[in-house]
Amino acid sequence: MQDYKNYVLQLSDTVTTRRCALRIEPEHSAWPLRSLLDYYLKYCPIRQLLDESRITESSAETLQTLQDLVYIASDDGQLRGMFAGISFKQADRAIELDDVPETTAARVGDRQAEIIDIAIDRLNVGYDRNWTGFHKRRWDRNASLHTRFVLDSLEQCYSPHKASVILGLKSKKDRTDFLRAIARRIWESQFESYSRFTGRKLIYKMGDETVQNIVEGAGGICSEKVQALKFITDQYGLQSEYLLAGAEAKSRIPEDKLRELLTTFDFRFAKRYMRYWQHTALLYTIDDSIILVDATNGNIPFLFLEGDAARRVLGSDNKQAIPVKMAVRGEDFYYHRVSQDIVEKLYFAMEGWIPDADLIQVFDNELGLYISEDFFVTPIVFKGAASFERLKQEYVQVCADADLECSVNSEWMFDSNPGRRFMEQEPETARKILDAEEHLLIRYDECHGPGHEAGLVIIGLRNASEDLRNTR
Repeated sequence: MQDYKNYVLQLSDTVTTRRCALRIEPEHSAWPLRSLLDYYLKYCPIRQLLDESRITESSAETLQTLQDLVYIASDDGQLRGMFAGISFKQADRAIELDDVPETTAARVGDRQAEIIDIAIDRLNVGYDRNWTGFHKRRWDRNASLHTRFVLDSLEQCYSPHKASVILGLKSKKDRTDFLRAIARRIWESQFESYSRFTGRKLIYKMGDETVQNIVEGAGGICSEKVQALKFITDQYGLQSEYLLAGAEAKSRIPEDKLRELLTTFDFRFAKRYMRYWQHTALLYTIDDSIILVDATNGNIPFLFLEGDAARRVLGSDNKQAIPVKMAVRGEDFYYHRVSQDIVEKLYFAMEGWIPDADLIQVFDNELGLYISEDFFVTPIVFKGAASFERLKQEYVQVCADADLECSVNSEWMFDSNPGRRFMEQEPETARKILDAEEHLLIRYDECHGPGHEAGLVIIGLRNASEDLRNTR
C-alpha cells in the first residue's frame, strides 16, 4: 500500500532569512508559481490553514510578514503588485512565475512528503515600501495587542478615568500626555539585542515586532524602539519625523553621502559619515508646538523636550549636546533634522540588506546583549586561549580606568560576583541571555568562519549610572 503523501510549500526570504512552511492541496502542486503565490501568499487563507492544521502559528506569522515583503501595499492596506526587482529560485536556479515548480521527495515524521522549496530573492528590490499601508496592515493584524499596549501604557502613568479621557485625544494636552505615556513605557522597556538570538531570532525587528517584544518582557535597540513609538503614534494621528543623532557630529548632515552608502552598502571608508546615524529619535508637532522625544534608554536619559528646549538641541548654530553614557564611555550626542527618505531607507536596509546587521549592533557598535542602569552584558568571541586573554585584558583595563567592576568569563555563564548579582536581580533576563549562546555562535561562525568560542563579560555600572544621573 502506497503512503499518503503530504505536499508542503516552503517559502524563505533571502534577505531577512525568514522562513515558513505549509501543507497545500495535492492538486495545487501542478500549479504554476504565480498561482501558488497568489493563493497561498497574496490572498493567504490563513484562518483556514490554521483550522485545518496545515500551518503552525509561527509559520503563519512569518507567512503574513512575507506578504508585506513581496507585495506593495496601498494606503488602505490592500496588497497590489509585487515589488520591482523581485525574483524566485529553486535550488539556486531561477524559476519564472509561469513555471511549474519542481517537487523534492522527503520524509516528514512518519509520512512521505513532496516539498516545493521556493526562495524569494529580494536583493534587487528598491526602496519602494509604502510605509503607511505597511504599518496599517501590521496594526490590523494584531490590533488587540496594540490597543491593549496603549491602554496599559496610559494606565501606568494616569488613573483609569484620566487614561480614558486622554485616549480621546481631544485637546493638545491630551495628545501631549498620550505621547509622553507611550514614550515612557517604551523607554522603560529593556535596551537589549539578546532577543535576536532567541525565540523567533529576527535579525532586526520592525515596529510592531518591537511592541510585541516589549509586551513579552524584553525590548530592543534604539532604532527598533523609535520604530515602535512611531508605529503606535502614527496610528493615532500624531505627526512626527525621524531625527538622526551621533557623537560629535555638529555640522550639517551629508545627506547625499548617506544616500550613497544606502545604495552601495560599502562602509569601508565611511567611518566619519557613520557617526551621523549612530542613533535615532523623533520630533513631534502637536498643534503649534514641537516635542523632541528620545525613548530608547540604554542609559540614554528619557528626553521629552518641548518648544525652545527642543529648538536648542536642534539648532543649526551652537547646537546643544545631550550627554549620554552607553555602557562605560560617555559621549555628547547631537540631534539633527534630516530628509525622511534617508531614515526610512536605513530602517528598510537594516532588515537584512546591511550584512550581519544583528552582529554589527552587538560587536561593532558595542551595544552588547543588554544594558541597564546597573549592568552591561556582552559576549566575548575568540579562537584559542591567546585570543581570549588579549580581549580579556582590554575589558579589564577599560573597566579599571572607569573604576567599574568587571568579570570576563571564557564560558557562557554568570559564574562571578557581578554575574551572580545579575542573576539574582534579573533572573529571567539572565535565562534568556544563556539561551542566546547557540544561535549567536552560529551567526558569528557564518559571518567570520568556523571554530569560535564564546564567553560573557558582565560589567557593573553603578558608578556609570550615578555619573549619568548627575548629568540629567
